[in-house]
Amino acid sequence: MNIIQFTIPVPGDCNITLKEEQNKYFYPKLHRHEQIQLTWIQKGEGTLVINHETFTFYSNQIFCIGANQPHVFKSAPAYFSPDSNQKIIARSIFFDPNGKLKYLFELAEFKTVKQLLLKFNAGFAIPDNHVKEVSLLFNHIFQQSDTLKMLSFIELLHKMSNLNDIKKFSNSDTIAKVNEFDGIRISNIYHYIMMNYHNQLTLEQIAKEANMTPQAFCSYFKKRTSKTFIAFLNEVRIHEACHRLTSNDFDFISDVGFKCGFNTITHFNRVFKSIKGISPTDYRSKYLGLVNSDA
Repeated sequence: MNIIQFTIPVPGDCNITLKEEQNKYFYPKLHRHEQIQLTWIQKGEGTLVINHETFTFYSNQIFCIGANQPHVFKSAPAYFSPDSNQKIIARSIFFDPNGKLKYLFELAEFKTVKQLLLKFNAGFAIPDNHVKEVSLLFNHIFQQSDTLKMLSFIELLHKMSNLNDIKKFSNSDTIAKVNEFDGIRISNIYHYIMMNYHNQLTLEQIAKEANMTPQAFCSYFKKRTSKTFIAFLNEVRIHEACHRLTSNDFDFISDVGFKCGFNTITHFNRVFKSIKGISPTDYRSKYLGLVNSDA
């Protein structure tokens, strides 16, 4: 059995499935499905986990999730608060190039599209500077009748196949090979970490949550995710720090580090630079430079 394997229902004779979401938060469990998934995050923020990689997501981003890739859009902790007024809005397109659409993708005219899906078979993120034009095509697909919907879908695939600066997701089947029980357990571990990353989360705490000894948990987590617990925790914290650094909701950069679970500004700076290659201050300056250049 595969980990939380979804079967996306395809209505009638349709070859693509459209889904609109307006909820308090995204589905919080690690899952996968045979269809390729294109998701436009219209409103929402959090952490995307796909296989063993983590990415920060925020409003107005578009992602492609490859077929059978374990993934979860994990909303930020604030979304799970009982008194939260936050909500997420998203549109997704599901399609299977090996199903009913197989012969379409085998046409010579679809060569570049097929190459795109093969080259980036784990998935990818649409660059921010192309989201506007791609999201317009998303809207066309959701608004059109069946025939025009398919034409708009083909136009969307064509547009993506001509982008040359997309962010590729790593293709690793480490998580994909685990059974259903382990998949649910890993999903619960991810959930606990992403809900508590801002606290002083210890190995003993997370091991207890997983009903393991610390030593057994370290071995288990590394074997199934290709990362140590500390490495994954630091990535989650730094992704959240990046999100905070691009907002104006802080007084000092040190505040960002403390709110993301780091004990000292020195530790925050060191971990941030090891993951992002630059300091938090330089990251913030670079972001402001890009914003001002677009103004």
